[in-house]
Amino acid sequence: MPKLKTKSGVKKRFKFTATGKVKHGVAGKRHRLISHNAKYIRQNRGTDVLAKADVDHVKQWAPYGLK
Repeated sequence: MPKLKTKSGVKKRFKFTATGKVKHGVAGKRHRLISHNAKYIRQNRGTDVLAKADVDHVKQWAPYGLK
């Protein structure tokens, strides 16, 4: 059985927690922040846990897990 390839974009964008959840950075924080209010910027700080519906796709793209 050959090794499966990992999508290189997934390696850079996602991390797995010890319980199997997937963490990701929040979108909309790179530029044009002057048009967003302070509450939006504050709530999107840091990382977030990926929705359960999307976890299966990410786990297929990273077949052996990420550290």
